[in-house]
Amino acid sequence: MANPFGVLDCALLAIATGEKAHTLRELQDRLTANDDFGIMYYHFWDTLLRPRFVDREYQNDFAAWAWNDLHDHRLAERLAILNPTDFSRMDDLRRKVIDVIEDRMDEEDFNPWIHVDHPFFLLRSQIIVFDTCIRISNPEKLPETVSKMSSSSIFYHFIDSRRRTVSGENDFSEWLRGIDGQFTTLADDIAAIDPYFNSLTELRNQLVTILYAYFNKREA
Repeated sequence: MANPFGVLDCALLAIATGEKAHTLRELQDRLTANDDFGIMYYHFWDTLLRPRFVDREYQNDFAAWAWNDLHDHRLAERLAILNPTDFSRMDDLRRKVIDVIEDRMDEEDFNPWIHVDHPFFLLRSQIIVFDTCIRISNPEKLPETVSKMSSSSIFYHFIDSRRRTVSGENDFSEWLRGIDGQFTTLADDIAAIDPYFNSLTELRNQLVTILYAYFNKREA
């Protein structure tokens, strides 16, 4: 049997970089000059933990700024479809964002003189981890435990794990794979969940549904 699964929780701090952009070209310049992976992490992943009441379709901050401040809907839609899970490194994602911006600036209908009143502030994130003192030794306890987890705990184990684990997977799949090969199918099903285009509540619900379905079938 593998070591018990330790349930942790987290908080994310937003840290100012001192960089801001009033135009798209300024944003391109700032991103080109700054390869701090924490910037991409904050503007793509941290949005899941922040309360948002509008523009759920513009999941990352770059797309939301393009839509709300630049009023460049074409650029906003191109940035909105970027899924950070498609990139193994935050620097690759940074390069892709720069490429999308450069492609837009090369188009004939792009207006290079747009100067917005609300600049894009480049922020980076820092994670603080808390131990809940909850330990799971039996995988059959996962459904009930996960159903009671906070959104930030789901974020830590399902999203932040991707930069901590060797496999780049979530903590649940990583733990289940270490249990004598008994739960490989379940680990695969959990790993197949796309964590980006859903809220953390929806993500937890998907996870709980998969866990209950698996263990109910196993008992039948």
